[in-house]
Amino acid sequence: MDLKDQLKNLFPEHVNEEISEEKESKEKGIWLQDNPIICKYEKRKGKPITILEGYTGATSDFKKLTKDLKQTLSVGGSFKDDKIIIQGDYRDKIMEMLKEKGFNVKRVGG
Repeated sequence: MDLKDQLKNLFPEHVNEEISEEKESKEKGIWLQDNPIICKYEKRKGKPITILEGYTGATSDFKKLTKDLKQTLSVGGSFKDDKIIIQGDYRDKIMEMLKEKGFNVKRVGG
């Protein structure tokens, strides 16, 4: 008799709610929000950058998302003042990646 069977004997009215593996792997532990993330393009010191703002998750979620974007695109970037800054104009690719993860994304400017 394994542990699950023993727990069923002790608590027969308990309903086991299993988290679907597909949803967990899709999110990768990052909190999804209802409001859209704003994706905009700027030039600073003549260099193009892509800025993502409006994400209301925890700081650890920001860092996970930033790291994932930077590794996937093979570019530099940072996380400052509740904004994710990616070097280069990657709005289309970033928006596509975020939509695959389940985020709602809004493009601002050009």
